[in-house]
Amino acid sequence: MVLTACGTAQDTVSRADGIHDPYEPTNRRIHAFNKALDTNLLRPGSKRYARFVPVEFRTSISNVSENFSMPSVAVNSLLQGDLRSFGLSTARFAVNSTLGIGGIIDVYSEFGVEEVDTDFGETLYVWGVGEGTYVELPVFGPSTRRDALGRVVDIVTNPLSNTLDSPEKYYGTAAAYLTRLNDRDRFSSTIDSILYDSADSYAQARLIYLQNRRFELGDETASSGSDPYTDPYEDPYAQ
Repeated sequence: MVLTACGTAQDTVSRADGIHDPYEPTNRRIHAFNKALDTNLLRPGSKRYARFVPVEFRTSISNVSENFSMPSVAVNSLLQGDLRSFGLSTARFAVNSTLGIGGIIDVYSEFGVEEVDTDFGETLYVWGVGEGTYVELPVFGPSTRRDALGRVVDIVTNPLSNTLDSPEKYYGTAAAYLTRLNDRDRFSSTIDSILYDSADSYAQARLIYLQNRRFELGDETASSGSDPYTDPYEDPYAQ
């Protein structure tokens, strides 16, 4: 079902710049909604969060959010046949969940071990599934058909969501939302320049997302004529 929904491994790109966006009118309307959401909720909320919550507490919340994501990273690493990343993510979760008090303290990073991160969108890429059309998702922002499906699969198959009882199963979601507010404030100048200083914020966000994602995956369709625009927020609306 996953492979059928995503299409073939070689999706036809309709433009010379490597962007396949047949739903641009709809995507632009969703982008306008997301931009309004940022203007009225996310941007002011992030400023208040940074103003009233101490940085040490915000860091701890971000650590918890990352720790909750490790089981999903481990599963995807295994599906990709990457046993090294599977071992690192599993060990990171085990160490930080115990010695790090549920991930509040990132003990594992203090050991100098590299961080690993992946998702089901990357798993589909490894399996040979093409990225499909460009889409902008409400709230979540820029994506592709492949990554949109990957996001859904990651949400419904997260091992912790299916094993923990309420309310513990929602701690990761709450931590992820607060981490998003923290990141929105940390990288406000970059995000504001994309959303509010660009002549066409939709086209700018689309280009940055696709270049970043393709470069991250090592996709040969990524632009080789220029350095990829490294957006520390990963995409203008985060994940």
